Amino acid sequence: MGKPLPKRDGQPEVPVPSFADGGISAEELILSSQSLSEGLLQTTIFIPDMHCGGCIQKVERGLGALDGVEGARVNLSTKRAIVKWKKSDRPLPLLETLRDLGFNASLVAPETGAKNRTMTELVRALAVAGFGASNIMLLSVSIWSGAEPAMRDLFHWISALIALPVLAYSGRVFFRSAWGVLKHGKTNMDVPISIGVLLAFGLSFFDTIKGTEHAYFDAAVMLLFFLLIGRTLDHMMRERARVAVKNLMRLAARSAQVLHDDGSHEYVSVSKIQKNMRIGLAVGERVPVDGIVDEGQSDFDCSLVTGESVPQPKLVGALLQAGTLNLTSPVVIRATATEDQSFLAQMTRLLEAAEMGRSGYRRIADRAASLYAPFVHTAAFLGFLVWLFVTGDFHQSLTIAVAVLIITCPCALGLAVPMVQIVAARRLFEKMILIKDGSVLEKLCDIDSIVFDKTGTLTLGKPELSNKYDVKPLHLSVAAAMAKYSRHPFAQAIVAANDSQGEDAIAFTAFTEIAGFGLEATSGDDIFRLGRTEWALGKEDGLDEIGAGSKTILTKNGVLLDVFRFSEVIRPGVRELIRKLTRSGLEICILSGDDYGAVEKLATELNVSRFEANMHPKDKVDFLNAMTARGRKVLMVGDGLNDVPALATAHVSMVPGNAADIGRDAADIVFLDKSLEAVSHILNISHRANSLIQQNFGFAIVYNVVALPFAFFGIVTPLVAAVAMSASSILVVANALRLGRKAASGHIVSSTSVKNSNALAMKREGVL
Repeated sequence: MGKPLPKRDGQPEVPVPSFADGGISAEELILSSQSLSEGLLQTTIFIPDMHCGGCIQKVERGLGALDGVEGARVNLSTKRAIVKWKKSDRPLPLLETLRDLGFNASLVAPETGAKNRTMTELVRALAVAGFGASNIMLLSVSIWSGAEPAMRDLFHWISALIALPVLAYSGRVFFRSAWGVLKHGKTNMDVPISIGVLLAFGLSFFDTIKGTEHAYFDAAVMLLFFLLIGRTLDHMMRERARVAVKNLMRLAARSAQVLHDDGSHEYVSVSKIQKNMRIGLAVGERVPVDGIVDEGQSDFDCSLVTGESVPQPKLVGALLQAGTLNLTSPVVIRATATEDQSFLAQMTRLLEAAEMGRSGYRRIADRAASLYAPFVHTAAFLGFLVWLFVTGDFHQSLTIAVAVLIITCPCALGLAVPMVQIVAARRLFEKMILIKDGSVLEKLCDIDSIVFDKTGTLTLGKPELSNKYDVKPLHLSVAAAMAKYSRHPFAQAIVAANDSQGEDAIAFTAFTEIAGFGLEATSGDDIFRLGRTEWALGKEDGLDEIGAGSKTILTKNGVLLDVFRFSEVIRPGVRELIRKLTRSGLEICILSGDDYGAVEKLATELNVSRFEANMHPKDKVDFLNAMTARGRKVLMVGDGLNDVPALATAHVSMVPGNAADIGRDAADIVFLDKSLEAVSHILNISHRANSLIQQNFGFAIVYNVVALPFAFFGIVTPLVAAVAMSASSILVVANALRLGRKAASGHIVSSTSVKNSNALAMKREGVL
């Protein structure tokens, strides 16, 4: 039996069977599922064997065809399937269906680190195959050079002794997969690979026993070596699975201090918090569930909600959402929601839903692979039958079938995509751009709209003193002497703007920071205040003459000394980039959680006509879903915690390197430079990479069309077929390396290699 499910209130622990148990009861399935509505349940199934777009389609079709299943969506990066089904008395055969499709599955998460073990297995298999191939090829060269029959036979036996453990160890990557689908009456690309390798070895071993002139151990091991190169490179790109959901949940408090009416308090699990419970929140703690401030006041980091890094003052009665961080003073809050109803839980559900939606994208290699295996099987089998019928020679017929399998082996096809993606990833890294998945390069070619977040994306996410030269130097020095004691962004901007060096302008004898208001300092009988206008003046009249906008004032004994105004620093290269993108025909939009005035000001300055302000995470997701419904392919460029669901929803997403950890995990692309020119670079290289991938596939198709007849009609031996196969793989690799030379020379791709309708305009504007 598998690991037990966590027991729910009033219910015993229920053991969940693993794949080997062959099935689960209706009661066990219901207890492991989440209730969505009356009679509708949702079950999460873990399928560690999935590795491509074909697996996604197979799982979704198989589960979706079951009676009672409302829908099934697969997330390839987390290896999970989410199944919605109608409650019934009979057990739904979810695991049995996946077993019949050739997939191991369970209702419990596999052990962490499984992906790392897969990568370790591939690297070791590649190393062993490389060692074996190099040594067998050395022996083969001696044989080709005219070794005497006795020496030739000895070298054949040594080659067999090397090839056997290599095939047993390195070949299991393909043999295991091929057997898993064959025993259920299915097929995949690993089937012709396994058949070709085993037949080449078996025929060679038979010929070695007979003492014949030719043996093809080198062909069998070379096949494994080249195929493992492609499989390992592809795995490196695919298995950078997103861990945004896990990191998002790390923001959630695990326990909270509940205050009882009798004055006592206790720490309880957040899952036990109910509405109207009073919770003590210390400085540095995150709000455990949605609530309102019941006692006290403090500044809170609300970037998770609004994306704005400036701390927000919260007084009694102010709404707080789960995940926001208390910065300056202890407060008491009253819960208005339970854990599963909180803002953080909603964010997690949005992110998971977006990941499911985006996982349906099928890569070029997956689409080609679904057509390749049947063609190879048919060609080899026909070759065997035709030659057996014509000559009656079983050995010769089998040799020709092996030659067909080897010469059409998908080495070039397997390397076509990962090699280009690896070279593209390296070139992007040189430009300080990191990609999480090779399929990003394909999806970028479809982009026709770009949505930018404001704070931290179009701007650097920190304020600067915009009226520095309007402020009297003495007042700036006094304000800086006070501000250096605070971590507030406005205070830090004042300190950064102060050019004076040496001792402070005034010696303060006392200093206080009042949460939500500002800084108060004493010098003799004088009281200086730096902060909010009405508090610093000690009155509410006379505020109109100070004006609106982001500001802080300095007063002495309630008398205004100076006004400090702030603006956000626009990221380098933004104006030029927006001009290029706009004139190229791309639809540009700004989304922000900031207030309307600040967003409008930036949009006007950048000449962007479409913008939205005061947007919460769900609003951004809804906006992107609406664009997708209109048929738009959106590149989302953001950075904040509140952008995470939107980043996962967009067709492609990218964030700067200084973004929150969760944002970097959720995004497809991370750029480390301060300049937004990374957007231009990634569009440029993605189109070049896609062009080379198409060329590689075209070459692989032409190669097979030309080479297949030579093998089919017995013109080439398995050894020559292996050499031809290796040459095709080398040519594919060489073609992929052209991306580096073109990128370095600033080469512009031809218009025929660009698929989307904006390509010519993008080239003209220098975006491509």
